[in-house]
Amino acid sequence: MSQHDIGLVGLAVMGQNLVLNMANHGYSVGVYNRTTATTDEFVNGLKDEPTDKVHAGTVDRVKGYHELKDFVASLKAPRRIMIMVKAGAPVDAVIDQLKPLLSPGDIFIDGGNSDFRDTNRRDAALRKDGFRFIGTGVSGGEEGALKGPSIMPGGHHDAWPFVKDIFQAISAKVGPKNDIPCCDWVGDAGAGHYVKMVHNGIEYGDMQLICEAYFILKHALGLTNEELYQVFKTWNEGELESYLIEITRDIFTVKDPITGGHLVDQILDTAQQKGTGKWMSQHALDLGVPTTLITEAVYARCLSAQKDARVRASQVLAGPKDAKFTGDKKQFIEDVRQALYASKLCSYAQGYVQLDAAAQEFGWKLNNGNIALLWRGGCIIRSRFLGDIKAAFDKNPQLENLLLDDFFKAAVDKAQPSWRRVLSTSVQLGLPTPVFSAALNYYDGYRLGRLPANLLQAQRDYFGAHTYERLDQPRGKMSHTDWIRERKLT
Repeated sequence: MSQHDIGLVGLAVMGQNLVLNMANHGYSVGVYNRTTATTDEFVNGLKDEPTDKVHAGTVDRVKGYHELKDFVASLKAPRRIMIMVKAGAPVDAVIDQLKPLLSPGDIFIDGGNSDFRDTNRRDAALRKDGFRFIGTGVSGGEEGALKGPSIMPGGHHDAWPFVKDIFQAISAKVGPKNDIPCCDWVGDAGAGHYVKMVHNGIEYGDMQLICEAYFILKHALGLTNEELYQVFKTWNEGELESYLIEITRDIFTVKDPITGGHLVDQILDTAQQKGTGKWMSQHALDLGVPTTLITEAVYARCLSAQKDARVRASQVLAGPKDAKFTGDKKQFIEDVRQALYASKLCSYAQGYVQLDAAAQEFGWKLNNGNIALLWRGGCIIRSRFLGDIKAAFDKNPQLENLLLDDFFKAAVDKAQPSWRRVLSTSVQLGLPTPVFSAALNYYDGYRLGRLPANLLQAQRDYFGAHTYERLDQPRGKMSHTDWIRERKLT
């Protein structure tokens, strides 16, 4: 008998918490997992969970199934099935298993961290078979999945009315009345997963920027963890207020039960990654857009992973000798804050430039202001100034670059002296700042009307006859010089 509003396949923690979130909001959910013991353990254990996790009536709204055919038969038409399995081939495998059991018009929803190109492919293939497909980004981790994530759906637009109420009900809420859902339709095909990929790339950049700020404060000024806690606490009360600043503040308070010291100092300095930041950088190269900050954040993780090589190099290679900070400590902390803020603005500016390029490439109609709203709550990069980003795009939906908006232009103008002082001091002290540097270099490159690429084009034409455009000729008219014949050697 058809009874459930939605079904979910894949009961890892994210899947389980999304089920509970939907059921806690009054929706009936059928669940299936390839390992039946996992299904039974989850469903049978609901009665023992605390009421803040499993609300009254939720136990009765969740039912597990051991057979896919029984699971499918339990769903109301059109059947809505959310797939929460590992990205890649496992998603295709689940779709292939479900297709023979479904009817035209039924809806597949991939809620994992899928590559947007896979989502483009699945959307096209399933349309031909008469099905509707949604690829949706879900951000906020395990806690967000349970209490309200940021949700970024895209795909077959005709499917949206059938999942809109559920997705917006379970998403995070923002606004003066806490009633604006961090979920709205993003665009066709892989647009939802693309926006999630950009979100994750910005997350990479934000995290690395915070780490560089920490490293500068610790090694240039010698701040203790107690002092770092106070700095990040103060920063989180101003324009840098965000989830990542908040958790960084908290990290400096946690003690290691083994050594009694601070836990952060006992953690090996090798960062891991799941690939979405790398995907963004790779596609930026495909599109020809300079997403330099996020790419440097990916490379920073790669360099951190070369721990053994770095330890060996540290025994051989030297930096500045007897270099010490001699300036005003309080002013320099403020300088680092300003540099962090300006660099974050460049990160988001680059992210939106890439979104615009992708929209043009794939014919998507993206609403940049609404995308900022999707990120204001529930997700890892949620922060105060996302509201300012939405305001900028609401004022000018065709805004070419966030740095050109009056609000952000003024913010960067104010931060510039501090930004440059931090980087020059870091260079003099031998402290690496790959992402701070990438942000300022992007800004300086973007604000100049003329760059040294004229010489680069001359070089290309010299050795490969690649031609060049002239300043005094219309764009697109190409010229070539026989440089060997024309050169004058003395």
